[in-house]
Amino acid sequence: MIKNSVRLYFVMKFKEYIKTFFVGILWIMVLSVIFYFVGFYRLSEKTDKIFTAALEDFEKGDYQNSYYLFSKVSFLSPLKPVAIYHRGLCAQKLEDSTSAIKQYTFLYNNYPKNKLSLRAKYLAAQEMTKTEPNKAKKIFNNIIKKAPQSDYAIAAEYYLGEIILNKYSDKEGNLSPNFPNSKKLEAENHFRHYLKKAPAGRLAYNVVNSWLKLGGNISQDDYLLMAKTAYSFADYDKVDELLEKTNISESWILYAKNNFAKNNIEKAKQYTKTGLSEYSQYIDKKELEDVISLYVNSSQSKIAAINELLNISSKSGMDYIMNLQCENVTSANVEGCYNNLYLYNTIGDYAPKALSKIFISKVKLHDYNSAKKVGNDYLNKFPNSEFEPMVRFWLGKIAESYSLNQEAQNYYNSIIMKTPDNYYAFRAYLRLNRLQGPLIISEIKPQPVEYPYHYADKRLIENLIKLQDYEILDIICEGDDFIKSWILYHKGDYAHSTILARNAIEKMKNKPDKYDLRWRLVYPLNYYDTIKHYAEKARNNIPLILSIIREESYFDPKAQSVVGASGLMQIMPATANEIAKRYELDEFYNLFDADTNIMLGNYYYSELRSLLSGFDVSAIAAYNGGIGNVQQWKTSLYYNDTDEFIEQIPYPETQDYVKKVFRSYWNYIRIYTAE
Repeated sequence: MIKNSVRLYFVMKFKEYIKTFFVGILWIMVLSVIFYFVGFYRLSEKTDKIFTAALEDFEKGDYQNSYYLFSKVSFLSPLKPVAIYHRGLCAQKLEDSTSAIKQYTFLYNNYPKNKLSLRAKYLAAQEMTKTEPNKAKKIFNNIIKKAPQSDYAIAAEYYLGEIILNKYSDKEGNLSPNFPNSKKLEAENHFRHYLKKAPAGRLAYNVVNSWLKLGGNISQDDYLLMAKTAYSFADYDKVDELLEKTNISESWILYAKNNFAKNNIEKAKQYTKTGLSEYSQYIDKKELEDVISLYVNSSQSKIAAINELLNISSKSGMDYIMNLQCENVTSANVEGCYNNLYLYNTIGDYAPKALSKIFISKVKLHDYNSAKKVGNDYLNKFPNSEFEPMVRFWLGKIAESYSLNQEAQNYYNSIIMKTPDNYYAFRAYLRLNRLQGPLIISEIKPQPVEYPYHYADKRLIENLIKLQDYEILDIICEGDDFIKSWILYHKGDYAHSTILARNAIEKMKNKPDKYDLRWRLVYPLNYYDTIKHYAEKARNNIPLILSIIREESYFDPKAQSVVGASGLMQIMPATANEIAKRYELDEFYNLFDADTNIMLGNYYYSELRSLLSGFDVSAIAAYNGGIGNVQQWKTSLYYNDTDEFIEQIPYPETQDYVKKVFRSYWNYIRIYTAE
């Protein structure tokens, strides 16, 4: 019994010790994790401070201290490869090529999948071109092989040509008489590849000079290629010199453009006429349209110039000239002109526009039966063209006129679903909701511009944003235009930011939903508090004034037009003087001051609206086309409603302006309201 009791006692004690041991181990593990995260947080905090200080020193030009501080960034930090890259940049600024190569090589060898790796490889090879050309050559060829579509691969072509050139040149740059023809051809091929891919690239002019230095049997096509580069760099005398060695059947268009640039108008026109009548089949369509536009715009009478070109042109370029003709005929002849254009080429680039103009002409005449036939034909042939929303909208209104309400709703809903940011989506929304006026709400809920994506590499991206290392952010995100826009926004360059985001969203076939953060870059709320303050004082609609500013200046307070309209709301000085006197404002105002410009613009718009019976559509038209013209149009045009009035505005620029402003207004309320 005693033995059993002793045995039981020791077993229980052993189990107790084991339990205590494992509990102790568990506590050690928990404390270790806690200490790790506390230590990591402190390390991260310390790294951020070092990185920020290093960036500040770099901006101040203290590259030596910046180089040192970047070395202190921990290897445990996701910022380490970025810091290594920055050390390479510092070394380059200090003209320490050896250290720069060392840093870049370390980066691409140890972080091969990092987005900075390819750039580091390129910069290392660039530094090696004079000291280690054979090694540089291997790296450049590797870049071309591994990333053939990248800008670095294009630039590599230039440096590979230069390496060959340097090998067979003396210190003064004179070519060696022992320069093998095979090597000359190799260098020429590198230069040719560069110019074909990037004729206006950063290194393109250097390529031209190096290629010409090679001499040899340069072809006519090669001289034309070089001439295009010289033209893009505005070296017009060099263009003439190079064009002398080209075939006129392929180079006439550049002869013409170059003479237009040099203001040799008659000579340029002669080249244009000769080229259009004899050689237009050899020319790129876009280039052909450019030179035709130059010809027409440099003539005293556009109609006379267009008719002249119609008489001499062969098939190439004819549809574009006919399109210009239709844009400049009187309103009575518009439908007939576009009908001729459409019949000339029913599947050409201008066929969708021509058929849409025929359609809207039928609508204006209230010939709804014919309009419906043309509209349905349009939707069948050109279902995804830029004019589709307009055709669908008017087919909806035609359906309404026949009391086909469900059909009308289907048309309106299809516009909103397919092209939610379009002007006609706005008009469709008004029809669906039986809203009589164009304004839906007078105020929106401000939201900040944020980084436009959810992060792929969240920790690194968040760090770069927090530390404002925008250059690296752009490289890592592969030059995405929305990220470039976001960077420009944070640098205060609102105009270029908005335009870049606008262009990027327009390229998208399928638009994101209204909650997507990219929309805030396309339609930002710059100067919103100031706009709200003065819009309320002048009893204007806040998002509408915001829309005017967006379309007038893209939020550039220093904007100035060729006729002198100035500032955010593009106010003419004479108009500003009148407004300032009427409201007894300081006579020493500055139209380039944002607050002042917004104040004067609001008072001016309020006056226009008051003089036009409180109608915002009329006031917007008057803001662009002048109040006298709008008053005349309201009495001379035949229209039943706002939609018909807008479509009949005889000034294309003003009609387009009204649609743009209300498109912006629609998008501001769409993006910044909860509905």
